[in-house]
Amino acid sequence: MEEAKRVGRRKHDAQLKAQVVAECAAPGASIARVALEHGLNANLVHRWRRIAEGRENGGLAERPLDQFVALPLPTPAVPPPSVDIRIELRRGPTIVRVTWPGSAAPACAMWLRELLR
Repeated sequence: MEEAKRVGRRKHDAQLKAQVVAECAAPGASIARVALEHGLNANLVHRWRRIAEGRENGGLAERPLDQFVALPLPTPAVPPPSVDIRIELRRGPTIVRVTWPGSAAPACAMWLRELLR
């Protein structure tokens, strides 16, 4: 009588993965031998090693969700040099020119509003 083939993939717990990766890291260890001892495919063990070393993304299921991931921030843009506000008022032959610092624009708006009342 033939043995039925397994359907789907086997799931291996984190403890087994850690143990296999640790055994492979031992001096003189053969990945193929360690895989055979645990009934695993050597390619799978190679993949676990790459994931453990951070050389391969193991998917969300194998990555701890509580790890902090540092992302580079873009360098802040240098603000443009302050531009002055220039106002020119004419009434008949009289001309009044006012130069106001752009950094104080709200104060300039209040002054102009009071002046034009």
